[in-house]
Formats: sequence, C-alpha cells, structure tokens
Amino acid sequence: MLFLGFSAGIPLLLIFSSLSLWLREAGAERAAVTYFSWAALGYSFKFVWAPLVDQLPLPGLTRVLGRRRAWMLLAQLAVIVAILSMAMIDPAASDASLTLMALAAVILGFSSATQDIVIDAYRIESAAPELQAMMAATYIAGYRIGMLVAGAGSLFLADWFGTSSGAYSYDAWRWTYCAMALAMLVGVTTTLVICEPRENGRTATLQDPRDSLRFLVLFIVAIGGFVGVFFFAGGAIDAIRTSLGDVLASPYAAAFLLEGLRLALALLGAWLLAMLLVRSGIVRYALVERTYLMPIRDFFSRYGWSLAWILLALIGIYRISDIVLGVISNVFYQDLGFSKSEIASVVKTYGLLMTIVGGFVGGLLALRFGVVRILLLGAVLAAATNLLFMLLASVGYDMFWLYVVISADNLSAGIASAAFVAFLSSLTNVSFTAMQYAIFSSLMTLFPKLLGGYSGSMVDAMGYPGFFLLTAILGVPVLLLILVAERRLQLRDR
Repeated sequence: MLFLGFSAGIPLLLIFSSLSLWLREAGAERAAVTYFSWAALGYSFKFVWAPLVDQLPLPGLTRVLGRRRAWMLLAQLAVIVAILSMAMIDPAASDASLTLMALAAVILGFSSATQDIVIDAYRIESAAPELQAMMAATYIAGYRIGMLVAGAGSLFLADWFGTSSGAYSYDAWRWTYCAMALAMLVGVTTTLVICEPRENGRTATLQDPRDSLRFLVLFIVAIGGFVGVFFFAGGAIDAIRTSLGDVLASPYAAAFLLEGLRLALALLGAWLLAMLLVRSGIVRYALVERTYLMPIRDFFSRYGWSLAWILLALIGIYRISDIVLGVISNVFYQDLGFSKSEIASVVKTYGLLMTIVGGFVGGLLALRFGVVRILLLGAVLAAATNLLFMLLASVGYDMFWLYVVISADNLSAGIASAAFVAFLSSLTNVSFTAMQYAIFSSLMTLFPKLLGGYSGSMVDAMGYPGFFLLTAILGVPVLLLILVAERRLQLRDR
C-alpha cells in the first residue's frame, strides 16, 4: 500500500500546485491558473466508469494479471503518457498551447482517477475491516511521499534546471515533468509483483464478449453525450452570464451558478442517451441494474433513506475547507514572496513529514476511540487551522510563521484524512467495492473542486484574509453533520 499510495500521489500536484506555478511563470492569469483545477474533476466523476473498471476484462491482461492488477497497470501507463504529453507542451507559446495543456491535464486526471478506483478496491479487498484504518494510514503515507516528489521534487528540479518567476524556461519544466513520468515506474513495478486479492464475494466480471462490448458502447455514448452537451451549453450560458451577474450583484456567484447548471445539463444529457440505449434493447437493463443500480440500492437498504442522505451530505462537504484553500495555496505563498525552493522545502518536504505523522496518529486514534470521533476532531482542526492562514497573510514573508502554519495545517490534514478514508471504507460493501467507494470518493471532491476553481476569482474580489475566513466558515456545517450522523449511527447499531 505504501508504494501504491506513492503511485497514486504523483499525478495530483502535477495538475494542481506544480502546474499552477508553471502556468504563472509562463504568464497565465491567476484566475485562469485556478480554473485548471477543474482538470482534476475526473476524480469527482470516477463513479461513472468505476463499473467499467470493475466489470470489464482487459483482453490478455486480465487473464495474466487478474482483474485488479490488469486495470491498475493500464491506468499507470496512461498516467505516464499523459504526463509526457504535458511535458511536450509550452503553455506560453500561444492560447492554443494553453488549451492543449488543459486537455492533457484532463487526460491525466482521468487516468489518475482510474488508478485510484483500482487501488481503493484492492486496498479494501486485501485486508479485514479492523485493519482498514492502518491500511489507510499506510496508503496516505505513500500518497504524501508521492505528492512530495511531485510537489517539492518538481519545484527543486525546475529551479535546478534554471527557471524562475522572472526568467521562465520551458525546457526546465519539460525535463521536470519527464522526471515525474519516470517516477511512476514505482507503481508499475509494484503492480507487477503484488498478488491479486481473493474474490471474497465480489460481483463477477463480465464473461460474455457481447456484454462487454455493449457495456463499453454504453460508456462511450454516455461520455460523448456529456462532453457534447457541456460544450454546446457553454455558448448559451455565456450569453446570459453578464445579465445574471448584474441581477445577483456578483459576477462570481453568477459564474458558479451557471457552471453548475451547465454541469447538470451535461449529466442529464448523458443519462438520457444511456436510457435510450437501454430502452432500444442495445444494452440489456439487467446489465445496467447489476453494475450501476444494485450498488446504490445496497447502500440505501443498509442505512435507510434518511441516514444514507445524511452520510452522503457529510461525504460531499467533509473536505471542503482544505480543498478550496489548497487550490490557491502555492500561488498565495508565491505572492507573499517565498521562492520555489522555500515552498518546496517547507510546504512540501516538512509539510509531508507532518502529514505522515498526522496520518498515523489519526489511524491509531481511530483504532482507540472510533472512526467517527476522530472524524469530528479532524473536521474541527481543518477549519481552525485555516484561520492561521489569515495570520500568515497579515504577517507576510516570515519563515517562522510559515513553519507554524504548515505544521498545524498538515498535522490536522493527516489526522482528518486517515479517519475519513477509514470511514468511507467502513461504508463500503465488499460485493460492490469499486463502485461504492468510487461514488463516495467522487462525491467527496465534486463540490469542493467546483468551488475551488473560483478560488482565484474570490481572492481577487475579497483578498486573501477574507478568503481564508470563508474557507474556515465552510467547515461549520461539516461539524453539525458529523454530530447528527454519529447519533443516528449509534441508534442504528442499537
């Protein structure tokens, strides 16, 4: 799990913070930089193709490696190709290059999310429920080490190759991203040497080639419908953006609402096309029911409708404070005057150590006091530490306060993450591992990432102190939901 966590941690910062600094050095506007965080929305919609990963055998690979390892290897190779594609693009060359960079980042997000689907399923199926907290802590430790390599490592390499905010060098970033692609071989090697987990009651893989083909057609048509509606709706939404901004007295609120509407329309279009295939008999309803509907029905039947919705709401906003802040954190450090080397050494390297410590502390505390109680502790700490960023914003460039803020923020993030991953794992039925955990982890990041894409615009409108205060306030509903969920879970257990 340590090495698989490392492999999963490499791509994320290559879409977020490291790419943000690259784009800023290349001359991209701050708002445009944070919009790039939407390239990682593949993480938030991975439940759409999780059944494909769970059910569809890969010709040749599945027979040799097994269901989980075959998809793991394919996803890791796709991640490597996507990173190398980003390395071949200079975002400063033209607007078209910036668009190509966005496309490559989306492919990286899609491939990385697929890798996460398989690794999460492998983790849950490879150990008993009582070991999931420590499995999660080990996975998070590896994940953070991967983030260290992609975060601090990429910044150190970029500096060493000779790029800076005042002297941009595309070659430096190109070789840096090539090195990140090389680091993914750790995951590839791990996948080739580990054992496939036992079946343990999992749903059977599609054996009929015709069913496999139909399932693949369903997925491609649904994705095509989503992409088509999303882009065609963009023109209509742009036409009313200014008018709605005047009505709401805020162009940022109007943009958020309209982009949410655009996303909903795209999802509706994908669903309608999928239903058309089912109604026409091209795809059997029993296939759709087994792969998409049964995992959802199982969750609601086990927890009941009211408790299930409370749990889903909690999952959807638990990480809102740290994700929304994290999108723009590197730009914030750079705006305060910290160099890439200082950001790499303090925020990434030292911060990693504190996150790993927090992760193992969270895992041990969850074993001792229960997952839900540590979930509450992590939520309190995550919201409270965001207030320290207000202090850093007022102090300005100060290495001592940077260490203080990073210590508190990463320690609390480690505690919260370990408890949250264990909590999600406890909600998962091993018969529907990939699909249910994909739904949970997708929901976990969807709303925070949608909101985080506007973090640059929010900072432009209200300044850093006001923005950090807002991210802390966003954590208050999380605390209330945890308290309600804890009480309902206790009543259910009785």
